[in-house]
Amino acid sequence: MGCGACCIAPSIKALNKPAGVRCQHLTDELLCAIFGQPERPQACGDFKPEMSVCGTSQTEALHLITELETLTTP
Repeated sequence: MGCGACCIAPSIKALNKPAGVRCQHLTDELLCAIFGQPERPQACGDFKPEMSVCGTSQTEALHLITELETLTTP
């Protein structure tokens, strides 16, 4: 099972997804339903999980990614 925090916490402009809202392509198993498909936004493909961003749990990842979203939103 995946974490899914990167599909919940940040905004994804290419999908008109606001921050804190679950992506419509995130499955119940917390995986991307459009992984490997041409319609998957480049920003999603460019995201590389790292300890400094994801931490060690989904709860920590949601907190860290939400904080990054807040700090980088104009």
